[in-house]
Amino acid sequence: MADVNRGNRPLSPHLAIYRPQLNSITSILTRITGNALIVAALLIVWWFLAAATSEEAFARANGVITSWFGDLVMFLSLWALWYHTLAGVRHLIWDSARMLDLDSAEKLGWAVVGGSVLLTILTVIII
Repeated sequence: MADVNRGNRPLSPHLAIYRPQLNSITSILTRITGNALIVAALLIVWWFLAAATSEEAFARANGVITSWFGDLVMFLSLWALWYHTLAGVRHLIWDSARMLDLDSAEKLGWAVVGGSVLLTILTVIII
């Protein structure tokens, strides 16, 4: 039977009163970084294919990858790799039914964010 009150019900949660939690933001960011890593992988594959194809194709691909824009993409891809890895570890912890309470989950969220930034900076300094 059709719901006659369908148009009279409020939307839940309403965007004007909803405050995103750290867990929702980190979950969305995990999906974004996963897709961004696909783009970075395609750029690296293009670079390898250009190296195997011809000298001029490699010069073009290498020019893009080593430009300031390419450096920025690779730096952000490095951060995305660390973030996505640490978020995966966080999910493995949750899959073992540990640290599921709100305080621990929030601490893990901040650990993923802070750890990814720290590991990115350490990787850039070391390499």
